[in-house]
Amino acid sequence: MKEKLLLFLVFLTNLVVYGQNTCDTALPVQAGITVIDAINGSQAPSPFCVTGGTVATAGEWYVYSPIGNHTVTVTTDLNINIGDDPRVHIYKGDCTNLVCVAGDDDSGTLGNPDALCVVTFDALAGNDYFIAFDNKWDASGITFKLIENEYIPQPVAIVSFTQQTVGLTGSYRDCVVDMNGDYLDDIVSVSNGQVQMLLQTETGSFQSVTRPTPTTNFLPSWSIAAGDINKDGYNDLVYGNGQGVAFMRQNSTQTGFELMTSPEYVFSQRTNFIDIDNDGNLDAFVCHDVAPNVRYINDGTGNLIFAQGGMGDYPSGGNYGSIFVDYDNDGDMDLFIAKCGSGPIDELHQNNGDGTFTDVSIAAGMAEPSQSWSSAWADYDNDGDMDAMIGASSNTSGGHKLRLNNGDGTFTDVTAGSGLDVFLSTNIENVAHDFDNDGFVDLFMGGNTIMINNGNMTFTPNPVNTSVGSIGDLNNDGFLDVQYNNNIFLNTGNDNNWLKVHLEGVDSNRNGIGARIELYGTWGKQIREVRSGDGFRHMSSLNTHFGIGTAETITKLVVKWPSGIVDEILNPNINESILVVESSTLGVASTKNNAFILYPNPASEVLNIQNNSFEIEAAMIYDITGRKVVSTKNNVQSLDVHALSAGTYVVILRDTDGKTHTQKFIKK
Repeated sequence: MKEKLLLFLVFLTNLVVYGQNTCDTALPVQAGITVIDAINGSQAPSPFCVTGGTVATAGEWYVYSPIGNHTVTVTTDLNINIGDDPRVHIYKGDCTNLVCVAGDDDSGTLGNPDALCVVTFDALAGNDYFIAFDNKWDASGITFKLIENEYIPQPVAIVSFTQQTVGLTGSYRDCVVDMNGDYLDDIVSVSNGQVQMLLQTETGSFQSVTRPTPTTNFLPSWSIAAGDINKDGYNDLVYGNGQGVAFMRQNSTQTGFELMTSPEYVFSQRTNFIDIDNDGNLDAFVCHDVAPNVRYINDGTGNLIFAQGGMGDYPSGGNYGSIFVDYDNDGDMDLFIAKCGSGPIDELHQNNGDGTFTDVSIAAGMAEPSQSWSSAWADYDNDGDMDAMIGASSNTSGGHKLRLNNGDGTFTDVTAGSGLDVFLSTNIENVAHDFDNDGFVDLFMGGNTIMINNGNMTFTPNPVNTSVGSIGDLNNDGFLDVQYNNNIFLNTGNDNNWLKVHLEGVDSNRNGIGARIELYGTWGKQIREVRSGDGFRHMSSLNTHFGIGTAETITKLVVKWPSGIVDEILNPNINESILVVESSTLGVASTKNNAFILYPNPASEVLNIQNNSFEIEAAMIYDITGRKVVSTKNNVQSLDVHALSAGTYVVILRDTDGKTHTQKFIKK
């Protein structure tokens, strides 16, 4: 008996392979079980290949070098690990240039809550694959199993990215949005005491600019959102923190930020900017994890007034992923909350049009128990209304859910057969964007996978080399890119055509957040909405992006503003960016601005500006398709318009405080 026990102990000892502290000393592993004594190595994994926070101080490193081609699974979803909370990153390349292949945090099914990880990737002979565990959530020992499955070659990826490292220095790198008023997507990185901005230039490079901020205890440890609070043309930020909420407003000279806070305790989850009461001023909404949700109402003079209740009142919270969407096509933005916890169910709140909301979850068929941190809404079948995908952060509540909008205020479960029913990778981040420009909105989910929309409410997995991050056009080529941690992943693109739409609200909020944009062509109709804050943590571009496939013409573009104003532009050009100023396509009188006068109007040669109210920093003229046709700087008193074709144009004057003033004129 003692001899058998000794042999068994020797067998177990052979399974214990101690992880190495750095990538350079990574320990070789093959198929089988490996036991890690503790995650305490001196090199933390970087770049991060999985969402769930970018702060880790230690790691354990292994290298897998297959002698044949395999589809490999690395899993900690084992009974021995119940109670642990590991996180794993998979890289290829070498230790001086690690490239993410895959990663996972909480895709396992064991334990309560689900905290174990499972990740699958293709491993080809002749390559080294580094397996690294970090101590973000748990530094205790862990056992993992490497399984070599049959390799089945995958089809060529429809969407792929090239990775570039950028110089972000801040602690929180979760924001892509225009920060200097030129409508090009910039990258924002936040630290205590400063905001670093990588400002995109027209040549496709970035200029690094750092602006000071007041220090605050409320850094964006959970989420960040952006919007123009005071309508000065420059976007401001809201930080969601586990203790409270902070607003960072750009000052009038764009040299720094002003701090706006309130004393209330808020365990922030998703943050959003949205005009809740539709008075033309941006308000803020914040999911509260342990109490009813809160909002900050903009009084129009720069003050944000705290309020609580009426928009998700479950007493113990569980509010994680808020997103504003006009699900009933009545022209105002409703609210969906993806819930997480042992008791709460998802909530859908209908906007009553007067600043109040009604919980219609049960009537709409959306009141379901969920383990979700975010949902992704889009018109996946291009039938004119918004459908929903509620992403699972664990599989205890049945996995991902796909809901078809019936057009009557209710939804139908169409998960079965959609491809989402067999896609088991979980994630806290789920977003909806058209990455291949084919005119159908795709889903970026867990497992480093974009689910490509087939156009019929089914989706096909497309592995990529990044987790979900902040989405925007980071090289201004008309294809959507990803910023994740200290890297940008540039879309390699294809031959499909596109249109980008920039909005400038006048009666509505400056960003046009809450606007419905419709695009018509041979495909029928596509719809988009301008949202501040999708997914769970990140902030993505406020520019609106359409792919149109191989179509070479657009019949019309329609913008339905929160104010109720509708702008319509016929036959806009493809593969261009277009600026739409609110009410610019209505009548000359509709944009009358008493701050200055244009004369003569109509004009043929010279358009004079009579202005005694402000100093002009820049003057621009746009045609009714939103293209800039004249631009000049300094305190001009007249504009040369002789070369313009006959028609209606919009003059935009920007003053030295950053505010804009708009008038229309007719060129004869």
